[in-house]
Amino acid sequence: MPSLDSSARVSASKQLKRVALIGNPNTGKSTLFNCLTGLRQKVGNYSGVTVQKKTGITSIGGDNIEILDLPGTYSLAAESPDERVVVEALRGEIENVDRPDMALCILDATNLKRNLFLAYQIGQLGLPIVLALNYWDSAKKRRIDIDLAELRSRLGVPVVPISASRAEGIAELKEAIAETLVSKPRLQTPDWPDAVIEALDEMRAVLPSESLDQLDEAALLRSLFEGNEERLLRYGASDTQVAEALDIGKKTLFKGGLNPSNVEAVLLYRHIKTIIDSSIKQDALSQTRGSESIDSLLTHKWWGLLAFLGLMYLVFQSVYSWAGPFMDLIDGGKSALQGAVSSWLDGWPIINSLVTDGIVEGVGAVVIFLPQILILFFFISLLEDTGYMARAAFLMDKLFSWCGLSGKSFVPLLSSYACAIPGVMATRTIQDSKARLVTILVAPFMSCSARLPVYVLMIGAFIEPRYGAGVAGATLFVMHFVGLLVAMPFVYVMNKYVLKTPPQPFLLELPSYQIPKVKDVFIKMYSQGKEFVVNAGTVIFAITIVIWALLYFPRPESVMEETRASFAASLAAERSITETDALQAIEESEELQLELENRVSSDYIEQSLMGRMGKTVQPVFDAAGFDWKVTVGIIASFPAREVIISTLGIIYSLGGDVDEEAGDLRETMANQTWPSGPRAGTPIFTIPVAIGIMVFFALCQQCGATLAIIAQETSWKWAGLSFVLMTSLAWVASIVVYQVGNWF
Repeated sequence: MPSLDSSARVSASKQLKRVALIGNPNTGKSTLFNCLTGLRQKVGNYSGVTVQKKTGITSIGGDNIEILDLPGTYSLAAESPDERVVVEALRGEIENVDRPDMALCILDATNLKRNLFLAYQIGQLGLPIVLALNYWDSAKKRRIDIDLAELRSRLGVPVVPISASRAEGIAELKEAIAETLVSKPRLQTPDWPDAVIEALDEMRAVLPSESLDQLDEAALLRSLFEGNEERLLRYGASDTQVAEALDIGKKTLFKGGLNPSNVEAVLLYRHIKTIIDSSIKQDALSQTRGSESIDSLLTHKWWGLLAFLGLMYLVFQSVYSWAGPFMDLIDGGKSALQGAVSSWLDGWPIINSLVTDGIVEGVGAVVIFLPQILILFFFISLLEDTGYMARAAFLMDKLFSWCGLSGKSFVPLLSSYACAIPGVMATRTIQDSKARLVTILVAPFMSCSARLPVYVLMIGAFIEPRYGAGVAGATLFVMHFVGLLVAMPFVYVMNKYVLKTPPQPFLLELPSYQIPKVKDVFIKMYSQGKEFVVNAGTVIFAITIVIWALLYFPRPESVMEETRASFAASLAAERSITETDALQAIEESEELQLELENRVSSDYIEQSLMGRMGKTVQPVFDAAGFDWKVTVGIIASFPAREVIISTLGIIYSLGGDVDEEAGDLRETMANQTWPSGPRAGTPIFTIPVAIGIMVFFALCQQCGATLAIIAQETSWKWAGLSFVLMTSLAWVASIVVYQVGNWF
């Protein structure tokens, strides 16, 4: 008996069978995906689009099967990017993504009429299919009696009852998948009326033969039902032929008494009704009132809003404060590691600085965000899996609808007050692609926790000493809303004039309340944290290394000698001693050595590439009252905005360990004067300058990490646009604040 050679066996082993998991939103699709794959999941994006691609491996009968988790959709009528990906993936039209061997369609057993609509559309594509009836336990509680034998007979495919949240029926489902991959049963699609058949024939008569060779009946049906020109154009038909084919198809439907705009829905639901009537019996008085009773409170315009605000406060407080100890622990570990590495590499200054200030700092800049991301997605998973997230979106819709956003944007924007990175990632719950894009672009306007040290420093140094604690507190409060006040008009302009999104009704299904599955919650936390570290983390790390290099090079030894001589001269003049004695005093005093080190660090920054860049760019910020030192602080703080505090500490020869409440830093800044020019001798930091700096930080792009995550979730084009727009807006606003402030 002939046998395969080793290379053929390896090739065959790599060709996994592929199962597409598809279903309506809120049918437990993610829970079933996690049941089947566990942690054996990979997340990425489909080629050329920002729609998330999620795959996992499950073991069935000793063989590994790849599960492709497609975006949730109610229909294959492709309008949004998510819906187009579903159709193209099922048809095998996506580059580098093979067509699935079968479809696993998950249905809500308590609402089969609506769910079967999507199943029949999938059936038209000719894929083998298994139907998983989820929420089987809920159907029993509601006394919904489903005759499985009759349903299987009428549909012609395996129908398996499951309860994904309890992992019930999973073994039977796997058996059905294994059998279907072999027997390949097709869903018994309805017999279309003569008008539909005639319309398809008329379209075939118009389209060129080379197009018809690639178009099956399912593709023609989708084009006819949707009026979709793109698919026909893709397969070689000209614009004129496509327009004529669709026009004649619609006219044929009209002649047959069918309305082209809703023909598919009317015919399919009419057929589905016959299936439901013959296989499902339901006690009309048995519908559970539990969800309705809870909703009477949680969706109430007053009580529901209070409950929502309380819950959002808990989420916000957890991301903002509860992550603090973990972030401090990571920061402390980073500092300890930097100290240890610094002592090991004491004899190699460049390598020492690269490892401690570049590599370790870069890794720390990535890992330090993990507590916030994990805590946020813990709560988001709970809210989604319980069914409350849909209620929250319903409550907040009126607040955002005037500018073109829906209630689903609220949680991402609220989360961005802690950090825009988890906030941007939280937009994945928004299904509408344009609404998601606008929410991502506006999230960095929210005043994140990294901006707080800048506010505290400026208010503590310049506002509070002059106007008192009351005005200082009010200023801090107002600064947290500057971004929000700018963001909402920005959203309105984006929706109305840029994306030109037409007003759409907010249609939202309120799913039944469920008890979350702990395993699903932690899988989501793990996958989101891993994705951030792997994808956005690499960009953040790279940005940190680049900033380090700009701050470190060039580093001529002459700077140290010149600074040492200058410091000795000033010390000699101050103490009325010779410079030789001053040098001796420096050698014998740890305090003076530390001051010398701080001055050397300051001078190195001034002559570094970053310092030169700051001096070059400073004229651009001169109209806002910023000197070159503030400009360097702004540029150097791009990896993380709070870094400006330590950067200013180094520039002002106070060391990099100062914080926003350090009295020395505040006093030094207050005493800074312009060294030359028309403002020579006048204070650099006036009230208008301090407010201008705060406004600049309130409106500029939050940090390099935010830019990286925006690029990951959209594209570098949108990330670049966000950076340019926000930086320009911040620059203009700081100039206006400074110039207007000087009038008073």
